[in-house]
Amino acid sequence: MVYVEKLISSLKRNKVNFFTGVPDSVLKTLGTYIDSSKNHIISANEGSAISIATGYHLSTKKIPCVYMQNSGLGNAINPLLSITHKEVYSIPMVLVIGWRGAPKLKDEPQHLVTGRVTRQLLNLLNIKYCVLEKDSDLKKLEKLIKYSKNNKSPIACLVKNKTLISKYKKNKIDIKNNFTTKAEAIRVLLENVKKNTKIISTTGYTSRELDHIRRKENFNNGTDFYMIGGMGHTSAVSLGTSFFNEKNDLICLDGDGSILMHMGTLASIGYYGKKNFKHILLNNNMHESVGGQKTNAKNINFSNLSKSLGYKSYDVIKNQKDLRKKIKYFLKKKGPSFLEIKLKKGAIKDLGRPKNFIAIKKKFMK
Repeated sequence: MVYVEKLISSLKRNKVNFFTGVPDSVLKTLGTYIDSSKNHIISANEGSAISIATGYHLSTKKIPCVYMQNSGLGNAINPLLSITHKEVYSIPMVLVIGWRGAPKLKDEPQHLVTGRVTRQLLNLLNIKYCVLEKDSDLKKLEKLIKYSKNNKSPIACLVKNKTLISKYKKNKIDIKNNFTTKAEAIRVLLENVKKNTKIISTTGYTSRELDHIRRKENFNNGTDFYMIGGMGHTSAVSLGTSFFNEKNDLICLDGDGSILMHMGTLASIGYYGKKNFKHILLNNNMHESVGGQKTNAKNINFSNLSKSLGYKSYDVIKNQKDLRKKIKYFLKKKGPSFLEIKLKKGAIKDLGRPKNFIAIKKKFMK
């Protein structure tokens, strides 16, 4: 185990004082510790984080730190090769990567697939790295930071699950509002969807709660496809599905972190989306399943945004009282249509995880 305070001290001793990245459950103690820092930008996706870090270096000549889950390394490959690489612009930076699916550790199938190839990806990218497992490994990281500075190239450290711990406790903020819970929104949705409706749900608690409520409460209308990985791609998968299957309603059950990650897809939906496309944004303004770090969705006017991109309608639910009535009304609208549901924090306790993904796919495609 490694105290996150020691990791931060080690970085700062080597003049690494700026952080950017995408929140990750493996690195949640790091995210919590730096969340309120002035030298911290939460990025929409990992590629953007690499680019923000590049801009920081161009402005200050200093070395930035980019944090991400290893599944997000794919999003980062383009700027790592075409901008920061030694043979291109030669930009130094420290990558702190949460290593889901690391060898000999139990994990979900999508993480095991990514975990197996993480080191090979770093080798292909010509990025030197170390594995952070104990305090003494910080010396290896400091050597790599010096290498990054001298050779003007990115370096990385891999962090396995449950490695980072902290003495720091974040103060809980009690936000009082009349917003509904994610579980209640999903329950009311399942009560009102048509029999042949297709639902594609974003990664994290949303898919897990949808699966849980459907099984526990025996909802049979509609079939689900759970995005257990591929954060940010829910809307694109939904568009591709609905475009070639107009006879069934398609509901994209999205989250604010997910929708921000690849927001350009909204323009494609507005242009190509059919009458059967219904986009529901479950917006709690946080990356809840990986530590509760805030997103940047709070001040976005999704009404103006969605309509300007070609959605036919927009509505919002701000309290539990209007939930049932507005969902019924929304489901009758012709798409592409957009519904934003404001949520309070909180998820069902002891959530399971969807299993047998091939069976889920076959049922969805039936």
